[in-house]
Amino acid sequence: MPAQQGASMTASRLDAVQKSGVLRICTPGDYRPFSFQKADTSYEGIDVDLMTAFGGSLGAKPEWIKTTWANLLPDLAAGKCDMAVGGVSVTTDRQKRAFFSAPYMVNGKTPIARCADVAKYQTVEQIDKPEVRVIFNPGGSNERFARTNFKRAKLTLHGENVTIFDEILANRADVFVTESAEAITQQKLKPGLCAINPDKPLQYGEMAWMLPRDDVAFKAYVDQWLHLSQAGGEFQRTMDRWLK
Repeated sequence: MPAQQGASMTASRLDAVQKSGVLRICTPGDYRPFSFQKADTSYEGIDVDLMTAFGGSLGAKPEWIKTTWANLLPDLAAGKCDMAVGGVSVTTDRQKRAFFSAPYMVNGKTPIARCADVAKYQTVEQIDKPEVRVIFNPGGSNERFARTNFKRAKLTLHGENVTIFDEILANRADVFVTESAEAITQQKLKPGLCAINPDKPLQYGEMAWMLPRDDVAFKAYVDQWLHLSQAGGEFQRTMDRWLK
């Protein structure tokens, strides 16, 4: 008798999404230009457009599940969604509990400040002074970067990523360190704010989509779709719509 096969293959979300016709996507929805929830509760951004196209390849429509940066990984791990997107930085801490897609953007940590103060905040050392008020949002890589790198500056946790930039304009904070793409986007939206050396970030970083751990078939499909989208030009057209 042939040796018995091991345990049956674990069911993949690749099959479940195709069967249900729904792709459940967790996102904080507060991070332009990746994913932003508008006043009418709909979403827009780079990842929103890409997920619509990706879902279409599986015959599925996106179902957006609002979360926070602190709950993004726990919600994915709990099975509340099939993917987590919206400007997610690749970190080893997250890798311990989830898979990442192949990275689709290099996007390092960049300060944003009032334009009049750009010369003052060129480096971590210049920012990390007792008189400098550093603001950050909770639960993600921005908080981790601030707490790791700024030991002397005055740190302020601000719960709303959408309004964090207004705190700088109102002179209630001096510097926010975030990904270069967000800093560039916000300087366009908020006159008076300037991204500081976004082409030379303070820390190297990559963006990717977060996927359920151990679902090898689903990750393989996501990576293959991303590769073909990049090679065929659709991916770059999406990027150009939001970043140029």
